[in-house]
Amino acid sequence: MTTEAHPAVGKRRPRRVEPIYYLFLVPTLVLFTAFVVGPALVGIFYSFTDYIGVGDWSFLGLRNYQALFDDPAILESYTFTIGFAAVTVVIAQVIALALAVGLSSKIRAATTLRSVFVLPMVLSGIVVAYVFSFLFSNTLPALATSAGFAPLEQSILGDPDLAWLSIVIVSAWQTIPGAMLVYIGGLTAIPADLYEASAIDGAGAWRQFRSITVPLISGFIVINTILGVKGYLGAYDVIVGLTGGGPGTATRSVAITIFGGFTGGDYAYQMTNATIFFVLTVLISVVQLVATRGRMVRL
Repeated sequence: MTTEAHPAVGKRRPRRVEPIYYLFLVPTLVLFTAFVVGPALVGIFYSFTDYIGVGDWSFLGLRNYQALFDDPAILESYTFTIGFAAVTVVIAQVIALALAVGLSSKIRAATTLRSVFVLPMVLSGIVVAYVFSFLFSNTLPALATSAGFAPLEQSILGDPDLAWLSIVIVSAWQTIPGAMLVYIGGLTAIPADLYEASAIDGAGAWRQFRSITVPLISGFIVINTILGVKGYLGAYDVIVGLTGGGPGTATRSVAITIFGGFTGGDYAYQMTNATIFFVLTVLISVVQLVATRGRMVRL
């Protein structure tokens, strides 16, 4: 009588990875390391030097970082960038969710309307900025003058207190379609039975929205918020096309400050700025994830 050896109960064989996966993974990792990770590490190294972009350099230690935190122009750019990102992400997410809810309902020409609302997403940011620059500088003041509305008779792009509003409007207008599509995907995944059951229990549209829609798409809200904040923190082309960072330095973002330093012989100092900005962006994303952990409902 022979006995057969059986594997231990609960012991699993390691899953074999198909070679084809490495065929896709390895080249991607090599290219990502060569063109993203490598240059980033080199830039971080130069942030500890006095390198101007060419020629010789010497090691400075933490002096660039000390100077950065004492530079009022740098602090002003961070204040504007963070404030602009916070305001824009709230406005964009509210409008995108409202549009998604409306376009997910049973209305006529919903597909056509979705296509129309998506158009801003496929346009170049700099082109959109130049078009809106003309509108804010010419069309809007002309309309305000004819209507007798004094506050807008002058271009808001030249007003240090109002110029930031133009950037918020254009940035939100361009990014709302992408967020809307994400929300539509989340809304279509919600079972219709939930709404039917709640309607039988007497829940109205607003109660359904608060108690069913929002909790079940909370994961999509988190995704859109994180991507939105990341995108707005790095805003560049829209600001360049609208105000160029002006009037004065009123709308000078961190990205504009960094790129300006790269081309102005201030490479090492702005690499220090870029390093701090990268760390800040990562920290904000982590805080968002931690703050929303456990609140996302899976469908």
